[in-house]
Amino acid sequence: MPKIRVLLIDDAVVIRRLVGDVLNADPAIEVVGTAANGRIGLAKIPQVNPDLVTLDMEMPEMDGLETLKALRKTYPKLPVIMFSTLTARGAAATFDALALGASDYVTKPANVGSVAAAIERVREELVPKIKAFCPHLAVQPPSPVAVSSARPGPRSPGPSRIELLAIGASTGGPNALAAVLPGLPADFPVPIVIVQHMPPVFTRSMADRLNAQSAIGVSEAAAGEPLQAGHAYVAPGDFHMTLVRDAVGVKIRLHQGPPENSCRPAVDVLFRSVAESYRGRVLAVMLTGMGKDGLNGCQTLRDAGAQILAQDEATSVVWGMPGFVARSGLADQVLPLQRMVGEITRRVRQGRSPPLPV
Repeated sequence: MPKIRVLLIDDAVVIRRLVGDVLNADPAIEVVGTAANGRIGLAKIPQVNPDLVTLDMEMPEMDGLETLKALRKTYPKLPVIMFSTLTARGAAATFDALALGASDYVTKPANVGSVAAAIERVREELVPKIKAFCPHLAVQPPSPVAVSSARPGPRSPGPSRIELLAIGASTGGPNALAAVLPGLPADFPVPIVIVQHMPPVFTRSMADRLNAQSAIGVSEAAAGEPLQAGHAYVAPGDFHMTLVRDAVGVKIRLHQGPPENSCRPAVDVLFRSVAESYRGRVLAVMLTGMGKDGLNGCQTLRDAGAQILAQDEATSVVWGMPGFVARSGLADQVLPLQRMVGEITRRVRQGRSPPLPV
């Protein structure tokens, strides 16, 4: 198999050397070129013909956003992974890059304590994403597609009224959420809980952006917060989010238990607690994402009688999380992203009186 050819564009010599060494150590990847700024990087693309580009955000002469805009004009399909700083400014720039067509991002290995820790972070966070965006070149062991060897059988209809919308997403999720949440009406009748795989700072920035774009309210979840209809709660980076029902209602609980599926927050953690608090009165939606976080949670929800939607392969940036759910037979429907808002609204409206005319 040919190796995945990667071009590194970063003004920091230390980062170019560290990332280059990690990538070249993987037998499936080859660094075919480096560049100290975007202008040099754009000139090198036709020379080295990369399968994927990593692009720093802050560089002299031509920064990451300028480079991305120019790159997308000539190479609309070339995967680009942004290197972002773990700051509010870095988060804002990252969402700008995703909106401009970046495939994904990783945070720079800063303040991790040692070179060894920085190397390990790059190996854990960047290498799998490179392989996910070049699956035709990456040799990876096959993964099981179902929770068990038996496919789910027919399920008895759940309760007629949905009382909660639960969403899981990862790679490509910010843009997918930006396509879904702004389409929901201001009088959306149930609360929405969301796990998007994302580090601290980034989740708040994403929630603020979605809130500005949406008729419903969107915020980063806070511990002890009661769920309100027509509001979306985003799990904070580095915290699992669960729901707890008491005599008054349902509240949010946050904790830093062990990562699941190498993720914190994890979709599985949220979906299990959703099943405990709401049983089958749930609509779960699995959007684009790498890996299979959410698969076991969807099994638990299905067993409770919940309804499940999964994004289709054609509109997913990476058909990992929704793909596992779809192929295991857990999804009631597999839909393109552009049909998701309509189907969510239709299912949540079922069993409810239509809104009164204004």
